[in-house]
Amino acid sequence: MKALPKKLLPLTLFAIAATLLFSVQPAQANFIETLRQVGTNVVATGTGAIDLTGLTLRFPATLSPVIVPSLPGIITGAPGTGAEFMGTISGPPNFGSGLTTFADSGVGQLAGVATSPSLDVIFVPFGYGNDTLLSDSATYNGATFASLGVTPGTYVWTWGTGPDQNFTLEIGTVPDGGTTISLLGCALLGLAVLRRKLNR
Repeated sequence: MKALPKKLLPLTLFAIAATLLFSVQPAQANFIETLRQVGTNVVATGTGAIDLTGLTLRFPATLSPVIVPSLPGIITGAPGTGAEFMGTISGPPNFGSGLTTFADSGVGQLAGVATSPSLDVIFVPFGYGNDTLLSDSATYNGATFASLGVTPGTYVWTWGTGPDQNFTLEIGTVPDGGTTISLLGCALLGLAVLRRKLNR
């Protein structure tokens, strides 16, 4: 493999540095749940922290990963004992027309949200340390967005003004990595054009 000409080396380093700089995503602690089509399955993946300040413990409950777009509500993670915290939660009226569908599998710590005219609830693991990191996922085998009755988009529930007092559901949006790949591709394309001009 030929070494880069000395006059091209600074430009190469600049392009790599620019790509890394623009691909760094701002740190996000608030809880974000993503719903993606992965092959023949739909996979929900969540990570982040939840600040329960302003909410009241309702009671512990046995929970399973489930999605109810028309309620709306979603719980992700391994089946087990969770805690329900109720309060005034603002959010979308629904994220689709689908009814109740239980996940085929779930792993990680339980987290979720459900709102209705009579009760608004945030779900967390029983004994959850307030505002600490959660991570979970759930898989719906042989499912599609259409079969689950979900509508692609970004949906946000809030119950306060703190940075972790919101629950975000992203359905079918482009992963953050897409931006990084696009920037890297542009940088490499620019280098190829520049190298061709310098070698003439």
